[in-house]
Amino acid sequence: MPNYLIDTTQLKCDKGTSPTPLTVTSQSFMKIEGKLQATEEDKQSNTNIKPFGMCSVLKSSCMPSPIKWDNTSDFEIEGKKELLDSSTCQCSVGGKISVVKSAQSFVEE
Repeated sequence: MPNYLIDTTQLKCDKGTSPTPLTVTSQSFMKIEGKLQATEEDKQSNTNIKPFGMCSVLKSSCMPSPIKWDNTSDFEIEGKKELLDSSTCQCSVGGKISVVKSAQSFVEE
């Protein structure tokens, strides 16, 4: 079962050297475990997605340039599709942004 992305979920770029947390700003009321739920609109460089260390394409700081989230949920928050742990976002520089680890914590029964 897919997990929904929430604020502080760790993201990685396959062209960057270090992960960075997602910052949710696209909506302010839907929460999971007290953290805002991410939508396809959480793709602003340096606001939602911070640099990923060094970029192997640019050979300099890996400043993300997100285009569009793919593999989103069929469900929406105020007309914006929810992000899942299987969601990816293409960067216009050439990398692919994906989830390192969901910030949701589950208790096994």
